Amino acid sequence: MIESRSPLSRDQILDRLTTILGPDQIETDEHALQESSVDRFKKYQSVHGIYSAPLPVAIAYATSTEDVAAVLAFADENLINIVARSGRTGTEGGLETSVADTIVLDLSRMDQILSVDPENMQVTVQAGVTLQTLEDQLRAQGLTTGHSPQSKPLAQYGGLVSTRSIGQFSTLYGAIEDMVVGLEAVFPGGRVTRIKAVPRRAAGPDIRHIVIGNEGALSVVTEVTLKVFRYYPENNRFHGALVEDMATGIAMLREIITNGFRPSVARLYSPEDANQHFSHFSQGKCVVVLVAEGPEGIVRATSEEITRVLDQHEHVKVDPSLIEAWFDNLNWGPDKIEAEKAAMLESHHLGYTTEVSADWSQVVDLYESVIRRIREEYPHAGDLTMLGGHSSHSYQTGTNMYFVYDYRIEASPEEEIEKYHLPLNAIIVEEALRHGGSMVHHHGIGKYRTPWTEQEHGSAYPILAALKQSLDPHGIMNMGTIFPADGAIQPAAAHPQDQLAQWRHGIEGTAS
Repeated sequence: MIESRSPLSRDQILDRLTTILGPDQIETDEHALQESSVDRFKKYQSVHGIYSAPLPVAIAYATSTEDVAAVLAFADENLINIVARSGRTGTEGGLETSVADTIVLDLSRMDQILSVDPENMQVTVQAGVTLQTLEDQLRAQGLTTGHSPQSKPLAQYGGLVSTRSIGQFSTLYGAIEDMVVGLEAVFPGGRVTRIKAVPRRAAGPDIRHIVIGNEGALSVVTEVTLKVFRYYPENNRFHGALVEDMATGIAMLREIITNGFRPSVARLYSPEDANQHFSHFSQGKCVVVLVAEGPEGIVRATSEEITRVLDQHEHVKVDPSLIEAWFDNLNWGPDKIEAEKAAMLESHHLGYTTEVSADWSQVVDLYESVIRRIREEYPHAGDLTMLGGHSSHSYQTGTNMYFVYDYRIEASPEEEIEKYHLPLNAIIVEEALRHGGSMVHHHGIGKYRTPWTEQEHGSAYPILAALKQSLDPHGIMNMGTIFPADGAIQPAAAHPQDQLAQWRHGIEGTAS
């Protein structure tokens, strides 16, 4: 924990905050504050009612940009840490309150769709608009954002933009940074900045990207203008194949993508991961999933290319109706979140993911290296009930890899994260960087990948650090997220390389 630097007491902060916003916009219920001190990175502890992060002073519900500006001006003047949130679907600890007497600034009440402009193919929304709500309205008009992360029923645009979100149809439509054409954000001191929406500009560096992905460590996103696309669900064509190994599947994806074709879905599952989703047909093999989407002519050409590439490799064709059925049940809503909580309490079993990215030439070796190291080096590998992964977002130069690991919890709720999640996450991140990839493909860095932030950026890190110093000189914005801060996370999380080194030393000592 990091102690508060504010000259104001906890009660004084609450009194001033209530004066600024009014009592109807302030939440101080203890359980609500506990839940607001963490995100889904600590879901196992949370479901057991264990909260180790410092309790926020309050949840402050903004209803306008003016509210956000007023809170940030107050916080900056009085050195109060701010953690901004909207949909609360964070997974990397970015929403944890690492500083005592933090204000959690919630934008979920800023939930207006401000304009839909079908002529210029764009839409403007406030930060608290739920992606599902916007998509439902757009699709009724024959439009779509093309953005469809698994959290679609819950995620809101402030969080989507702040964490550089990506959706399940990204190979066709792009990630959130490809969709945002303009935005509004508030910086410390209450400075409101608007970046106008234009098709393209060359007036210096693209300043949208100072805001997109900043995770509340530099500013708070309050409004977003996005591209929209024509929506042709009646044209969708589904393709699936079983292949013997990940290398064959990666070769298929690479050829389709680098030949210039853009299926909306292009995925490859390892046998272990496939068995979680496709056990009724996977036959213990890798599963390739592809969906062609868009105007009829594009769908036809894309499907022809998919068929041509698959036919160049040994494979077993999957009935398209099986892929379509999977496609119709991709997303997680509140019901699945609650079911997961119940299952954790009943079975003491948990699943996590760590996603990274790499070039085409490195991704198979990266995958194999991670699996080998976990099986050979991780001392609690016997507790793993599933270890695998999938590629789900591909690009001209490479792809991502979503590592998936499930385990029986042979530890107390307080011990779970250090025994399992932290070391498994560390091995994956370490290998991604060793293979020249990125330690994080989407969801953001949060607080638990900050030990590798400087290594991720290398000689470019001073540019990132200069942004923090310039835009948040008093350090009030989500301390410990993206930028490492002493005390923001527990020592085992801040120095994971020490534990990995001890394990390797033990293995080498045994071998000698």
